[in-house]
Amino acid sequence: MLDTDLSRRRFGLLFAATSAVALAIINRPATAEETFEVTKSEEEWKKLLSPEAFATLRQEATERPFTSPLLDEHRKGTFNCAGCDLPLYASETKFDSGTGWPSFFDHLPNAIGQKEDNTLFTTRTEVHCRRCGGHLGHVFDDGPKPTGLRYCMNGVALKFAPAAA
Repeated sequence: MLDTDLSRRRFGLLFAATSAVALAIINRPATAEETFEVTKSEEEWKKLLSPEAFATLRQEATERPFTSPLLDEHRKGTFNCAGCDLPLYASETKFDSGTGWPSFFDHLPNAIGQKEDNTLFTTRTEVHCRRCGGHLGHVFDDGPKPTGLRYCMNGVALKFAPAAA
């Protein structure tokens, strides 16, 4: 009987701790410590963005891998912020990382901001739009030359602008 009560108590504590971490991740505000050129109320962002784009750009959600149509986008142009249309990545820097998200080895000048992200029991570098603060994804140091970086972006946070013909 004692072992069963102890197991239940351990399970309850583990469940409570896991739930608290999950809620902290889900409810984490989008780059609240910075100010940005483009600012909107939560309601304005909801009207402007799809529910998936809102969850990603404004609440730092992550889209499911291999679901973005931008994975197959290979035309010449730029990948812009879906929130404010700031050009972020040139098509020439896109590569197939095999991760399921659009990936780039470099960004355009003055396009992004970065901050430390300590969610999911690890430290990563979060990438956001410099102009509106929208969450784009993360950058890792396992990319190709010349930078060695992999900007792993949520496709729903981007929109493609083809180059003029």
